[in-house]
Amino acid sequence: MNKSIILESEITCPKCSFKKVEKMPIDSCMWFYECTSCLTLLKPKEGDCCVFCSYGTVKCPSLQSI
Repeated sequence: MNKSIILESEITCPKCSFKKVEKMPIDSCMWFYECTSCLTLLKPKEGDCCVFCSYGTVKCPSLQSI
């Protein structure tokens, strides 16, 4: 079975609720993300590998491929 990997995820800032669709890197996890609205620096929640897994609508490509 060949799963297609989604490369875009909508990140929601937990501080100001601003949403933005971002392209995810294929070969690495993204540990930090700065909200373009309030400039809060997002970090993954405990147990998550990246900001997309914590605040995105789609998990990162690394977890999608599992």
